[in-house]
Amino acid sequence: MDEVRFYRASEKPFGAFSNLYRRDVVFEGEVFATSEHAYQAGKARKPAVRKWLMEAPSPSLLAMAAHGLYYWDVAPGWSKTKFDRMRAVLRAKFTQHPDLRDLLLSTGDARLVETATVDNEVNRLWGEVNGVGRNMLGVLLMELRAELRDNAKTVSTQFEAAE
Repeated sequence: MDEVRFYRASEKPFGAFSNLYRRDVVFEGEVFATSEHAYQAGKARKPAVRKWLMEAPSPSLLAMAAHGLYYWDVAPGWSKTKFDRMRAVLRAKFTQHPDLRDLLLSTGDARLVETATVDNEVNRLWGEVNGVGRNMLGVLLMELRAELRDNAKTVSTQFEAAE
């Protein structure tokens, strides 16, 4: 497996890598319906805007609404903190759910690519469209996979040393 492409949350089995995949995530002491909710909760500057975003009827509508916020409704410094927030949200998602962690680890060293179909700036940032884009979601997932693999090796080594 050289490459794993994913996009729709409903795709089996790798749709679970999508932030729109419906699985609760506990983040910053709060339970969110999806990792998209946990991520976007940090984007809003004002509590009323955050509440409005969190009440979106689906994770895809939440994402669309959050991408359309006016700059004055976005938390200061968001462009500098969003990748760290996504990294932390993904860590929460994949460590709280062993089946998702195992799925991520099952990809070995494959390149993970969020493959969008609509060509826009957001899709080219978080994924790729027609092979073009930064694929930051894929990059962060591959970073997390390496971290989880290293942690598993450390635990295994410590266990063996204790025997």
